[in-house]
Parts: sequence; structure tokens; C-alpha cells
Amino acid sequence: MNTVNNNVTSSSSHSDSLNSIKNKFFDIKLCVFDMAGTTVDEGNLVYKIVRNAINEVLMRAGKSDKQVSLELCLEYGAGKEKRNAIRDILDMLDLSDADIESLTDTAFAVFKVNLATAYNKDTLSEFEGMSELFEQLKASGRHVVLNTGYDAKTANKILTILGWSVGDQVDALITANDVDNGRPGPDMITLAMKQFNIDNSQQVLKAGDSGIDIEEGQNAGCGLVLGVLSGAQNEQQLVKYSPDAILDKLTELKEFI
Repeated sequence: MNTVNNNVTSSSSHSDSLNSIKNKFFDIKLCVFDMAGTTVDEGNLVYKIVRNAINEVLMRAGKSDKQVSLELCLEYGAGKEKRNAIRDILDMLDLSDADIESLTDTAFAVFKVNLATAYNKDTLSEFEGMSELFEQLKASGRHVVLNTGYDAKTANKILTILGWSVGDQVDALITANDVDNGRPGPDMITLAMKQFNIDNSQQVLKAGDSGIDIEEGQNAGCGLVLGVLSGAQNEQQLVKYSPDAILDKLTELKEFI
């Protein structure tokens, strides 16, 4: 486990940091987890599809000199509602506002078509031990909620492929379709709190694999905000957002239960 408190902690304060996080965890009643890259292993497939969709429409528009890389897509698109992600990635290129809006609409349409067939039992799975983590959290009296920048159709398809369901492995699924403002706005977390009658945001844990997940948790006033290194962004990228801790994988939470 890598601990963070504005800066990466030294080995001498490692134990103190773990104890501090553990103490905060005792008060958590609601755990809100991102899906792709955090609880769901899909090898960044969604961002590869975003990259390919953007590059396809750039080529169609005669702008093949402005092809985007997977690294750019991960840095500026990770964790976001996918149309917003595409727009923000295009905004990094030297394009007019009109071109950005037009290309965003076209690329998002291509993305949705390609994503519909990309996710299947061969391309995604739960991270090892994830179902057991959910079970242990629920047995300890905590609610487990998945939230995501995916639309509801895609998110529910992922649950079906994994064999997860609301009311069984998880207590709720909240998607970008369910709120007015996606990440980094706190709306999805706020909605989860309302569903489970949690009034104090300090009793909420938010974990995700991108900086925007961390910002979401901080904007919601969560008592514990964690980054994980199993998905879109690396430790150097996540540490800039000052999470309470950075875990190698979400299942490290088991040691706190």
C-alpha cells in the first residue's frame, strides 16, 4: 500500500498514516467505488475505444496530423462521462471551438457503436477478490455502491457480464444518467447518500483509479478518499490530487474491515 498525505509519506511515517486511515475507516458507512479500472478489470479498453473513435473522426475530417495517444486519453478522459471525456481530449488539440463540438458529437456516436460490442466475457472481469471484498463490507454493516461515468445501459451490461446484481453483490448502481452533473461534481455520491439515509459525508468512502474520482470524493466532502493504481492513472498522476491514500488495488481495504 502506498500512503499519501499531500506528499508521498516517508517510511518512518508509514505506520502512522495507515493507522490514521484505519481510524477513519471505522466510521465509514457507505463505500462508493468506481467501476472500470477500480472494481472491473478491462485493461483500459474503454479508453482505447475512445482513442480509436477520436482518431477515426479526425482522419475523416482531414486532420490525421492530430491523432491522439492512449496516454492523452487516460490523462484527460479518465473517469469522466464519456462524451465529456471526448470533448476534453479534443480540447487539448489545436482546434476551433466549432470543430471540437462537431467532432465530439461524431466521435461519441462512433464510440457508442464500438463499445456496444467490445465488452464481453473475454474482455472484462472483476479484479481478483472483489466479490469477497463487497461481501465483507456488507457483512460489516456498510453499504456498497458502484458509480460510473458510463451510461446506465453500458453499466448494467457490465454487471450482467460479471454476474453482479443490485441487491446481491452491490447495494446500488449510480450512473452518469442518474444525475445532472457528472464527475468531478458530487451529485452521484450525494444521490447515493440520499438512497441510504447517510446525512454525514464523513461517513462516506470514495475510491477510484483517476484524479477526477478523487476530486469527486473531495467535492462531496467524503471522510475517506482513495486512489487505486489498478486502472487508468499512475501514482504520479494521482498524487497531484492529494487523496487520503493510494492503494495498489482496492482489495487492500480488506485489512481494515
